[in-house]
This record gives sequence, structure tokens and C-alpha cells, in this order.
Amino acid sequence: MTGLASGSAGGRRAAAHLPRAGTVMAFDFGAQRIGVAVGETSTGQAHPLTVISAADKARRLAAVAALIAEWHPALLVVGLPLSPQCEEREIMRRCRRFAEGLRDRFGLPVEFVDEAYSSVSADSALREAGLGWQRRRDKVDAAAAQLILQDYLDAATRR
Repeated sequence: MTGLASGSAGGRRAAAHLPRAGTVMAFDFGAQRIGVAVGETSTGQAHPLTVISAADKARRLAAVAALIAEWHPALLVVGLPLSPQCEEREIMRRCRRFAEGLRDRFGLPVEFVDEAYSSVSADSALREAGLGWQRRRDKVDAAAAQLILQDYLDAATRR
């Protein structure tokens, strides 16, 4: 699995595995929910897809498997919540295990993107769009995944 790649523009840059064409799927991993977004390398645009909120790991993985079977991504991107002090936290370890499980189960390359504050930014954007708390709560994780993926695609375009 490739590591997190950081550059000077926004703290992120695309790594070498971006396919020339095809679908990229991104995940905003959380203990309760996983936000999912998709994008196309040809358009460079990310779109929120869904939020997986199954209670147990087996159901979450089954939902991920169904999405991968439907969308046939060439690359997976997982948001990694980096600490400003660069210390390894439990949520970072869980994100890495999730990403390793994706790579091992589906045989797809997996990239990390620094996703610090993506949920806060997504919630703010949804609030500015006029969504109330209930509607934002249902959409914020997918919107965060969209931000993660858009950051990745934008960095790839700058390369």
C-alpha cells in the first residue's frame, strides 16, 4: 500500500497510482459511519455517493463490496486524520487497518489523503447550502469523502 503523499499545495499531492482513466472511490472512515464518494479521473470531479452506517464490521464490508462491484473503481482513497503533532492515534490505526483490508480483499491500490477537518468543512458547506442539522447529519460523511477525493483529484491534475 502506498503511503500518504504530502506536497506544498494544500498539504496534499497525488501519488503515483492514479489511473489515466477510470473511477476512483474514496472513503471517510469513522467508527460509526463510512462516507463514500466516487469520481472519474477523466473529469477530475468527485461526487458524494452514500454513507454506510451498518452496526458491525461484516455488514460494513459487505456494503463496501457491493459498491466496489457496482462502480468497478481502479483506485481507492482513504482519508487519514493526521495529527498536527504527527502522533499516531487510535483512529489513524483503525483507518490504516481499514485501508489494508480493502487492499487485501479487493486487490486494488489504496492511497491515503490527509483528511483532517474534512467532516468539519463538509458540515460547514452543507450548513451554508441551507440544510438543517438532521439533513446535514445524514449527508456529512459522504460530503467529507467527496472533499477527500476532490483533494486527491485536484492534486493529480496539478502534477
